[in-house]
Amino acid sequence: MTRPLRIAQVAPVATSVPPPRSGSIESLTALLTDGLVAAGHTVTLFATGESRTRAALHATFARGYREDPQNWPWELCEMINISAAIERAALFDVIHYQARYHPFALPFGRLAGIPVVITLHHAPNEDEVALWGRHYPDTPFTAISQAQARSMTGLNVVGVVPHAIDVPAFPFTPHARDYLLFLGRFMEGKGVLQAIEIARRVNIPVVLAAEANDYYRDKVQPLVDGTRVIYAGEVADEAKAALLGEARALLYPVQAGEPFGLVLAEATTCGTPVAALNRGAVPEVVEDGVTGGVFDSLDAMVAGLPRVLALDRARVRAVAAERFGVARMVAGYEAVYRALAGRTAPAARAAGR
Repeated sequence: MTRPLRIAQVAPVATSVPPPRSGSIESLTALLTDGLVAAGHTVTLFATGESRTRAALHATFARGYREDPQNWPWELCEMINISAAIERAALFDVIHYQARYHPFALPFGRLAGIPVVITLHHAPNEDEVALWGRHYPDTPFTAISQAQARSMTGLNVVGVVPHAIDVPAFPFTPHARDYLLFLGRFMEGKGVLQAIEIARRVNIPVVLAAEANDYYRDKVQPLVDGTRVIYAGEVADEAKAALLGEARALLYPVQAGEPFGLVLAEATTCGTPVAALNRGAVPEVVEDGVTGGVFDSLDAMVAGLPRVLALDRARVRAVAAERFGVARMVAGYEAVYRALAGRTAPAARAAGR
């Protein structure tokens, strides 16, 4: 019988796990942590004191740096949090660091005496990858998609584990209302202006859902008329699931490739098909002609949107629910942990360089 593992799960400390509003990394960390506990492992979550978890909770900070201005600079807060896990490394078989922006765990891997695996949640650029690989070529990384893994050439990528979502939290909605949806941060690369253009060209209202910021106020708000372009604000939990489920389709005209795109999984799990540009991990998350459409240009998306809207919503739901269940993600990380457990950090080799 395979023995349970002792796992340190290190979350970002921007906000709680799970988050009170938006926060995909914190949501994923919550699902993974609770799933590992349910699988019989002994897990300690290093996160803020407001976190809710089935694991043991170690909280260096009562509140995250999003909520508490005294927790600043944020980089130091992240370093303090990972340090708390490293200082207790003897209690664990493996430490798993969820990197919001930078892999702050890199310098600690050789000091812990046990494997410290890092999951990136952004698309690293070539200079970042070159720097990390030059100094820490042995540090184990996991990727969240094959697209992200391809961008990590030169790093020690020990596994690819796609994201999961809490499927019951995104119930199937068989009948849509008459609107398209854009749900994501307001920034140039997310394609909100392109989503508005697509909706205008197909003559269907579009709802925009995200927290207002300077980009929204400068570029997007002047286009909001409350009738054809509607601003819904930031949504979370039941309101988010309802907005996703009642949309005719989710528009995802990202201008820069992303390593996953969690909202794609959330929408399709509700039965809502996706119309997305072929960037980054989109072809891995959206099954063209089954759960949505993957297009090479805005013109192609406009022309192909009718076939996306005609997709069988029940089939969209069934395929997405099977692909993005938590059990698959937990099993993927379990395999990584077991492959690493028992190894020691390459301190001796590093010292001899």
